Amino acid sequence: MNTELHALDLTVISRDWLVHRPIEIAVYVVLALLLRYGLHRLIDRMIRRARVDAPALLRPLKARDPYGATNSILNARRAQRARTMGSVFKSGVSIATLTWAVLQILAVVGVNVAPLIASAGVIGVALGFGAQNLVRDFLTGVFMLLEDQYGVGDVVDVGDAVGTVETVGLRVTTVRDINGTLWFCRHGEIQRVGNMSQGHAVAVIDLPIAHTANVHRALQVALSAAEAAVDEADIAEDVLEPPEMLGVNTVTAQSVVLRLTTRTRPGRQWAVQRRLTSATLAAFDEAGIEAPLAVLMSTHASA
Repeated sequence: MNTELHALDLTVISRDWLVHRPIEIAVYVVLALLLRYGLHRLIDRMIRRARVDAPALLRPLKARDPYGATNSILNARRAQRARTMGSVFKSGVSIATLTWAVLQILAVVGVNVAPLIASAGVIGVALGFGAQNLVRDFLTGVFMLLEDQYGVGDVVDVGDAVGTVETVGLRVTTVRDINGTLWFCRHGEIQRVGNMSQGHAVAVIDLPIAHTANVHRALQVALSAAEAAVDEADIAEDVLEPPEMLGVNTVTAQSVVLRLTTRTRPGRQWAVQRRLTSATLAAFDEAGIEAPLAVLMSTHASA
């Protein structure tokens, strides 16, 4: 009789471990995969743009509308921002569903998960105190992402590094400067960000002339040359507004400096500045507007 009861107990235990519990584990795994798949599809649907509207993921957030930015530029930037945020949300969903599935499987196996959860809380607090810089970098990166302070391809000034953003993570941003050096900038160490690729930019052209030159004529010649240069095919699309002559900017012992500006597309101000400088200097030569260096050299030669 005892042998039969013992055999029956073994049969029940074997059935429980070989049938019931594996089925429960499989159900939890399938539920986790389905939940992850459904949430990922929902995130993809939220970040997918409907025609030219802003992605649904960004509608609750305040959108920036800088002066001079066209709808196509704004929509492209919103779409890029939404894809980045969607990537972060997908990672969070995957971690959450994996954690839930592991805890449920451990409970099915018979492991008491309450001490594990309590221990994880204590370990998390200890790690939080020991890795404050890491937490600060992470939180700062989240706010940079939400506020759209910069993105991949933007030309930024983050303090010691000035260049083009190559990657943006939650902890580190990489910036490639004009010399080709790749800078790794921790978000927690970035105190201020100057973005030269949002909305519009301004090309500033300073033109030195000699004190003996006719300033009024030089202003007219420089403005005419700049207006003709911005109509050229290679920079016409980069210029948003006609050039504006601000007049005499500074007067030094060596020269009188004229300043001319024009509003351009973001990131194209340097190309426009170089072209307008070349065009105005050539116009000065043709019009006989004296340069400071030429006057100084002629003075020394006569002496």
